[in-house]
Amino acid sequence: MFDKKKKPYTDLLGKTNRIVGGTTIKGDIISEADFRLDGNLIGNFQSTAKLVIGASGSVSGDIICNNADIEGKFNGSIKVAEVLNVKATASIQGEVSVGKLSVEPGADFSASCVMNTTVVKNQIATNEQK
Repeated sequence: MFDKKKKPYTDLLGKTNRIVGGTTIKGDIISEADFRLDGNLIGNFQSTAKLVIGASGSVSGDIICNNADIEGKFNGSIKVAEVLNVKATASIQGEVSVGKLSVEPGADFSASCVMNTTVVKNQIATNEQK
């Protein structure tokens, strides 16, 4: 009668993790919740949710996530299981592996790109098991 499934902690909050502009993080970030980065990350990022790199944000390192929107700068290797949205203000250099790709006119997309959903989903599942 009162058997309710408990929601994960992040569902109860209903909020997104956020690193604001003017902040620089050197190291790796692992998150199960959505994440918005308006600052700088020098390191790797891994999530089973969505990453948004804001217009003032930048990442130098590797990213593995489920979905991503990039408005700022990225340099490294990114693996997105579902959809990568590259906005007009974005600058991407490196290697990209995605399920689906959307690039707005005006974006600087100087990367090698592979569209393959099974490889990225398997990589995320493997990393979750570790």
